[in-house]
Amino acid sequence: MKKTVLLLAVAMAQASGYAAVRLPNIFGDHMVLQRDKPIPVWGWADKNEKVTVHFHGQTKTVKADKNGQWKVLLAPETAGGPYELTVNNVSVHDILMGDVWVCSGQSNMEFHVNDVLNADAEKANSANPAIRHFYLPKDISATPKNDVLPSKWEAASPEHTGDFTAVGYFFARALNEQLHVPIGLLHTSWGGTMVETWISHEGMANSDAFRDLMKSTPVLNVDSLNKVQKANLQVAINKVQNSLPDAATAAGWSAANADDHDWKTMQVPRYWEEQQLPNLDGVVWFRRNFDVSEADAAKAAVLSLGTVDDEDVTYINGVQVGSTHKYNELRKYAIPAGVLKPGNNVIAVKVTDGGGNGGFYGDASNVFLSTASQKQSLAGDWKFRIASVMEPNFGVGPNSYPCLLYNAMIHPVLPFAIKGAIWYQGESNAGRAYQYRQSFPLMIRDWRRLWNQGDFPFYFVQLASYGADHGDSHKGSTWAELREAQTLTLNTPNTGMAVITDIGESNDIHPRNKQDVGKRLAAAALHQTYGQNNVYSGPTYQSMQVNGNKVTLSFDHLGSGLMVKDKYGYIRGFEVAGADQQFHYAKAVLSGNNVIVYSDNVNNPVAVRYGWADDNIEDNLFNKDGFPAAPFRTDTWKGVTDEKKYSVN
Repeated sequence: MKKTVLLLAVAMAQASGYAAVRLPNIFGDHMVLQRDKPIPVWGWADKNEKVTVHFHGQTKTVKADKNGQWKVLLAPETAGGPYELTVNNVSVHDILMGDVWVCSGQSNMEFHVNDVLNADAEKANSANPAIRHFYLPKDISATPKNDVLPSKWEAASPEHTGDFTAVGYFFARALNEQLHVPIGLLHTSWGGTMVETWISHEGMANSDAFRDLMKSTPVLNVDSLNKVQKANLQVAINKVQNSLPDAATAAGWSAANADDHDWKTMQVPRYWEEQQLPNLDGVVWFRRNFDVSEADAAKAAVLSLGTVDDEDVTYINGVQVGSTHKYNELRKYAIPAGVLKPGNNVIAVKVTDGGGNGGFYGDASNVFLSTASQKQSLAGDWKFRIASVMEPNFGVGPNSYPCLLYNAMIHPVLPFAIKGAIWYQGESNAGRAYQYRQSFPLMIRDWRRLWNQGDFPFYFVQLASYGADHGDSHKGSTWAELREAQTLTLNTPNTGMAVITDIGESNDIHPRNKQDVGKRLAAAALHQTYGQNNVYSGPTYQSMQVNGNKVTLSFDHLGSGLMVKDKYGYIRGFEVAGADQQFHYAKAVLSGNNVIVYSDNVNNPVAVRYGWADDNIEDNLFNKDGFPAAPFRTDTWKGVTDEKKYSVN
């Protein structure tokens, strides 16, 4: 008996010869590690415990510090695998050496393969164990975290690819086809987020643009932030209606005779965050009166509400006529004969938003009532009332304070070796586009400084065409100014930009053609990072020369030469202005690899703009290699966002 106990004790001592260790959640089966660079492996153990790392013939031993933290750097490895990593009693299997790319931004990077054009075919043909994806779960933190929430690596397959970032997947597929090396995607994005939440506190505090702001912004914990946000939200509610209703009262707002005389009004379509309800997630009712003739009231009709974020239930005269539970689907509801009545009618729409932007959005032309004899617009002022607020938003959202997403979704993976980053964001910063000239390059520099891997490649997507607020040269365009800020960011070393004005969707902020987005990002990477001799950009403005009432424009990145995507050769998208700063649509013709523009209304042109509008889908100047010309302006006249600055509510 004593001998058995002794042997058991020896066995237990041997089994515990290695201290239990914990690896970061980003380490797991099927992961991709960065080739041709030192390989960081790190984690936690008991303080002063011995940690031994084995990988592909390499062995490194280190002792955990007094806080239980440890880290080793393995020698670089070439592309290949699969390999196994063993750290004391922990093993990670099926590891490939390849190129690791960070995929970050807001909803157009978050957009899944499940929702792209021809999604079923894309998923069915996606099996490729050399493309692997790690999704960082959404998380926020007031201070830098040392680990991300649990997740796992998945290889591209019909079962899993649908949940990949679509832009990242098509980028990886294009790289893998050309390079024949494994590609790993670290997907860290969050829809509706601003660039400032992705920058570190140190980066913000040391910048000219945000130094003063950060001095007056206290460093709080999440509980404190919750209290601040709850107080701010209550102030916003009080301005609108003093208090929230009980459930029975709110349910009665669908009725035709509901009392809405003291309701406030807001513009439809336009997100409510951009109007009276910043940072609100919950349920808001909208009501609008309209008139119908006696003849039309006896017949069926169609109600179109455009797009609504996230869900709606719609009533006319108290009768439910439709509901939709998808944020990017056009609402068109058939109204049966007998629902409308002669004279005054009432629409009531219950809108539920679970996060990010909320309410009606998109093109105002999609908000209408079509009866037998006419089509009347319903865009404009609608009455609204808050029914309820979702409990989580009595706390902190990712845009509530700067740095929250950097702390939770970038800082924990900084030790991980990477090849570079791709980025699709800017929609949420369009209202402060001029300041984006500073904030976006700041973020790139900040990440590079903190990752400590040099000026790694950083490729980004310029905003697509979209009828955000119908902005143009006459009323001003926040989206055009944001695109300009993105173009100016190309002055930051080792960056590249994919122009996608031709593949946007006027009525959808989330265009479904993500295949070409990924391909264009990959084209930039293949040329600039991997040294291939491929065309990777469309024409970019270089210079102008005025001769009478005509302006001759020259371009870089001609590729195989300029071309116009129009069977009659008409070039669309150009405008010219004289010293009065009033822009007129211009006629434009190709002259070799130059473009000559003029307008009969401008005798002495001083400025030219191309694609200067929220929705510039009609722009059709390309190079013969299929890349669209980047929007530009030759003037530096004051824009609509020049004075708009980031602030903390």
